[in-house]
Amino acid sequence: MIDTRIRHRRHDRAWRAFWSGSVGRAGWRDPDMGYMRRAGGVVSCLIFLLSTAQVGHADSVRRSDSRPIATIRYTEHGIPHITALDHRGLGYGFGYASATDNVCTLAETYMTLDAQRSRFLGPKAPAAPGVTTAENSLNSDLHFQRINAGSVVDAYAKVAPRPIRQLVRGYTEGYNRFVRSDRIRDPACAKAPWVRPITERDVYRYMHAIALLDGSGARIDDLVSARPPAGPRAGTTATATATALVKGVRSGGQGNGSNAIAAGAAATTSGTSVLLANPHFPWRGALRFWQSHLTIPGELDVSGASLPGLPVVLIGHNADVAWSHTVSTAATTGLFEVPTVPGSPTRYLVDGAPVKMTPHRVSVKVRKSDGSLGTVRRTLWSTRYGPVISGLSGAPLPWGKSAYVLRDANFTNLRLLEVWLGMAKARSVADIQAVLSRTLGVPWTNTVATDRAGRALYTDTQVVPHITDEHAARCNTPLGAEVFARTGVAVLDGSRSSCAWGTDRDAREPGLLGPGRLPTLTRHDFVANANNAPWLANPAAPLTTYPRVVGAVAAEPSMRAQQTLHTVQRRVAGTDGLRGKGFSAETMREALFADRSRVAEISRAELLRMCAAFPDGKAPSHKGPVDVSDGCSALARWNGDYRLSSEGALLFNRFALKLSSVPGGPWRVPFDRTRPLTTPHTLAIERPEVRLAFGDAARDLAAAGVAQDAPLGENQYLTRKGSRIPIHGAPHELGVLNVINSVWGRGGNTDVVHGSSFIQVVEFGRKAGPRSYSLLTYSQTANPRSPYYDDQTALYSRGTWVRERFTEHEIRSSPELRTVRLSGSTR
Repeated sequence: MIDTRIRHRRHDRAWRAFWSGSVGRAGWRDPDMGYMRRAGGVVSCLIFLLSTAQVGHADSVRRSDSRPIATIRYTEHGIPHITALDHRGLGYGFGYASATDNVCTLAETYMTLDAQRSRFLGPKAPAAPGVTTAENSLNSDLHFQRINAGSVVDAYAKVAPRPIRQLVRGYTEGYNRFVRSDRIRDPACAKAPWVRPITERDVYRYMHAIALLDGSGARIDDLVSARPPAGPRAGTTATATATALVKGVRSGGQGNGSNAIAAGAAATTSGTSVLLANPHFPWRGALRFWQSHLTIPGELDVSGASLPGLPVVLIGHNADVAWSHTVSTAATTGLFEVPTVPGSPTRYLVDGAPVKMTPHRVSVKVRKSDGSLGTVRRTLWSTRYGPVISGLSGAPLPWGKSAYVLRDANFTNLRLLEVWLGMAKARSVADIQAVLSRTLGVPWTNTVATDRAGRALYTDTQVVPHITDEHAARCNTPLGAEVFARTGVAVLDGSRSSCAWGTDRDAREPGLLGPGRLPTLTRHDFVANANNAPWLANPAAPLTTYPRVVGAVAAEPSMRAQQTLHTVQRRVAGTDGLRGKGFSAETMREALFADRSRVAEISRAELLRMCAAFPDGKAPSHKGPVDVSDGCSALARWNGDYRLSSEGALLFNRFALKLSSVPGGPWRVPFDRTRPLTTPHTLAIERPEVRLAFGDAARDLAAAGVAQDAPLGENQYLTRKGSRIPIHGAPHELGVLNVINSVWGRGGNTDVVHGSSFIQVVEFGRKAGPRSYSLLTYSQTANPRSPYYDDQTALYSRGTWVRERFTEHEIRSSPELRTVRLSGSTR
């Protein structure tokens, strides 16, 4: 039961403080708000009070009285500007607004985290997109049921800082208010029995699931299928499984990525800074970004995007700093091999002494084919190091003479809101670094940031296992030695207690590398990352002293990483065909949507020679010769970009994807670590596999009914409300910054499932506030009945950006301004 009198007294104090002038004289402090700085506090508080009192274009959502909880002002494209006087009110507004737009996605996520998918949807139903990579709902439920039976989530909820607890409480109340309002119109879940009010525990569970997303959350099938052998069983040797295990490590994870470029004073036309945020995430499911602007007068003013279940801004800016994240190369999980006691596979040896494994007996309700409910029971096992695992993405790790155990460095990390609430209040990149170091709560991502002073920051200050190179050399098994060198994932000897993960003094918790060991670089020209290892954050100042578990030093960058760095260098030098030198908000946007392919750039000359050499214009394929004369003619005219009008681009798309699987690579000149941005190069057209790849690509188009010289936009599109929206961009493998991953079928790439999601460019001026442009490629809501279902997708198709409204003047100037006042009881 919520004591609303406390909230009412708090708001009464805010009103009295403002009207008495006490805010302006000395600064007033509310327990949830912190100090409201003199003039800024007065103005901001006045803004909130005026916004709650607006009459024009306003909708009131009330319960028992008219006291303000939060105000939501909507501007173009349904972007909410949420204002409240404290963290609880801010969370309340966020919960209500995010549920308004995406209640079905959120409700399905909470059903998943509560291990109820099999109950409502059946055990064989697909698992929730985004939250897990489980094969089916049963595996998903078994996994989350085991987690829910543990104490890690509840333990953090008890000790979380007060602002975090208030945000979570408010979010829960706001979400529930919408769910109980009978206003759900999305056909995906209207009247669905699994749409229910939530508890604060559900919000913390969501935070935990996001932290585990790229680690144990991507290994659910392997974790829930690990069972002790029924009889004696020999394990395989290290040499027999190393290659498969390396492949399994590399194929794990969600496949998410990002580009981020931070241009500082020496690389911008303004002499301050410009930031590009370009995450590549799913276009549906729980990982869809949602845009908002969050304000607590005098304390917090931040704009950007989040996952709708996290009431903070994950990627965005305030008046002084802007930041983004990219998926890191760091291995956030590790393996242990523990020898089992002969004849007793659920006991293992540590320092020669037997230790019992811990059984976790989990039960899941499942809907049978006749509609009745049954129960699936399973016993899962864990050790002092973590849960037993059966393999990694198809690479078996048999449970016999030994058992293999997965430890996830993020398993006790629920500090996500601490991180992003702290970043929202930062005033410089030094503040950003201080927040990251203090919380050590960013899971599986790098951070790239800029500030008004013209500094650019790259850092991989995140949760990383404490496995130094020395520790790995001392404790890796023979299998682990090979796998660690190639992937950064260790397979440590669990029979020795001394081989457990270490701890640094500056780490937030045991088992982690401290911030002092993690790579960081601050520059006045630029830093950038495109999911490549830290060493090339700026090629002029390579980072080389971090542990292997963070990433490989001198590793080959992907074609997209090469393209990112070439894009920056050419823009700084003024050799990219755009006006002037250095970045502005305009040229950063143009550079991203140039849609140029690095693979096309380094292969085009040889590709045209290969085309010219095909006898009678026919290329070989696995199904016989195929006429490629139209495609070759289009490629001769093509300039290597993936714009809607690009002819021949889709043929090259299919060809390049096939090249990525050519044994040994398709290049005549291999990668050279001393020339990381210009090697490999030159297509090896003399290799039969390369010529066959081109013919097979042509046959793909023919089978799909696509002309070889058709413009990209005719055959790469998304269908919304019965209409096609053409989509520019290309897959990661082609070295295009604007990544688009589609479903190939009849008609070409007919459904976008992943790629550029929330895109933001922020430019700081010397005196004026930040200029920000953004795009949510799939739009604000997944509800097809909303006007904000596909409006930004149409803008993205045209290459048109949304000019963000950040200042009070900009918000009030919106011709589509609409206000929702959430008032009354928080119950």
